[in-house]
Amino acid sequence: MKPVPPNIERIIEAVRAAKNICVVGHVRPDGDCVGSQIGLALALKAEGKKVTVWNEDAVPQKYRFLDHDSLFQKPRPGQRFDVVIATDCASYERLGAVAACVSERDLLINIDHHESNTRYGDFNWVSPREASSGEMIYRLLKSARWPITKHIADCLFTAVSTDTGSFQYANTRPGTFHVGAELVTRGANLAKICDEVYQSYPLSRARLLRHVYSKFKLTAGDRVAYFWLKKADLTRTGANSNDTEGLIDHIRAIEPVVVACVFEEMEPELTRISLRSKSEKVNVNEICGQFGGGGHPAAAGARIAGTPLSTQRRVIAAIKKAIHAAR
Repeated sequence: MKPVPPNIERIIEAVRAAKNICVVGHVRPDGDCVGSQIGLALALKAEGKKVTVWNEDAVPQKYRFLDHDSLFQKPRPGQRFDVVIATDCASYERLGAVAACVSERDLLINIDHHESNTRYGDFNWVSPREASSGEMIYRLLKSARWPITKHIADCLFTAVSTDTGSFQYANTRPGTFHVGAELVTRGANLAKICDEVYQSYPLSRARLLRHVYSKFKLTAGDRVAYFWLKKADLTRTGANSNDTEGLIDHIRAIEPVVVACVFEEMEPELTRISLRSKSEKVNVNEICGQFGGGGHPAAAGARIAGTPLSTQRRVIAAIKKAIHAAR
């Protein structure tokens, strides 16, 4: 056995000393967030810990198959925890309503792989070289020699798969494949995961996708693709915010496109942007950083106050500038 890295050993020691642990994730949780939370929570429960799992937002429909035991709960203020572990969350603000509800704690551990992580924990294990937080949780469980059951393997494989675009994105490293293979060896059900996550979309999402293909726009010599999602679009299609995950990949896949962007209306003068880059020379984490956001070099986001038109002009201008500088 290789020696356990000091940062992982410190987490293991803190967990072993704790009795009451809360596992939290970011607002609008994705597959990496949900899979990491449940996988870790199941392992902690197997070690005899009292475990609470909190998120501000509900688990998206396509990931609910992972939550057999209905672990996720709405946050409640006033509870005290020995340890709070945040997974896949780049900043304290991204915890949303959960942040105020975990103030009564002895220790906050931050486990994340985002380059833009603000190191907000009392102890921070941040590894941008990892393709997903699911990989980090796998390494934690393996280092601690905690059993990885078939259910845990399903959770962590889902986390790794979704944050790498099913092992297609540039963040996928050789080690990512090794982790995926080990999880399959330990019982991850690929057929079930692929069916639930990638092949079981509601009709509302199909309607939303039709909207994307009819409304997207190209600019900067077809190197930038973008579209808007207004609240009225969701209402008209019968969709909700969970149905929007992955829509950006459809315009990102257009051959000349270097950067894809989604503008999503949150409030009349608050817009959520999501950016994806296909070029190592165009870092969308840096672009989103200009607007108070962040993420990864190839995938990042931000929330921007201002009129929709002003927001669009500022963001598109920043993208064009980054593309021009990359020439």
